[in-house]
Amino acid sequence: MTLDTPVYQQTRQAWRDIWIGTEFDRELRSLDYPRSREVLDTYMPYLPRDKPILEAGCGPGHVVYYLREHGYPAIGLDYAPEALHFTHERLPDLPLHLGDVHALPYPSDTFGGYLSFGVVEHFEHGPGVALAEAYRILAPGGVLVITVPHPQWVENLYALRQRIAPTSTPRAGYYERTYTHSELADHSVRAGFAIALVKPIGHSYTFYGLSPLFRRASSYYESSPLGEQMGAIGRRWLPWQTAFHTLIIAHKPPYKPKS
Repeated sequence: MTLDTPVYQQTRQAWRDIWIGTEFDRELRSLDYPRSREVLDTYMPYLPRDKPILEAGCGPGHVVYYLREHGYPAIGLDYAPEALHFTHERLPDLPLHLGDVHALPYPSDTFGGYLSFGVVEHFEHGPGVALAEAYRILAPGGVLVITVPHPQWVENLYALRQRIAPTSTPRAGYYERTYTHSELADHSVRAGFAIALVKPIGHSYTFYGLSPLFRRASSYYESSPLGEQMGAIGRRWLPWQTAFHTLIIAHKPPYKPKS
């Protein structure tokens, strides 16, 4: 399989452009949003403290920093040097590496955790190769935490708006697709993982994309109180139909002793 395609390079360049001038503090503050707290509170109890944890596709490394501040031996990797540059200048001791999730520069059976937040949906060839690398570098019993966008009705409304008014502002120039929770679980199982949890998340962000009423003014992708209320309603009554992301937690099975 050829991974280095024009679409792959276009997506990588789009992210390089996006991360230019990244504000680390702004990204770090976003971890206090209720939807971020939901994700952190869900997966952090699964993470080990006695083995390194890799965030593959870490952006500016704000999650890595947060985890290390809370006692987890996290490191980060990203294929966009612009994502790492300003963080390296400010926090030179934060372990952030340049590399590709399809060919990780680490030995097999090394890590206790592998984190992937909104990464594999940007690969036109699918998540299989990245998940195989995650499986390789995880130690037996290591935990996989992965999120991807879930199909939901706001995306259908966006597609309809684009058909009606094609002059609407286009999205960033990267490849992206959604996966249902069952599709993402199937990909994880095919890579060898044992599923521990499948959870719909990000309901308030679904409404954030629908209308300015659901966005906090002059903020960085933060939902308004009304957006949070609508997200809570969606989470209760239409959990998958209004989920912006799927969160999966899985484990690499331990080695079975020979009989």
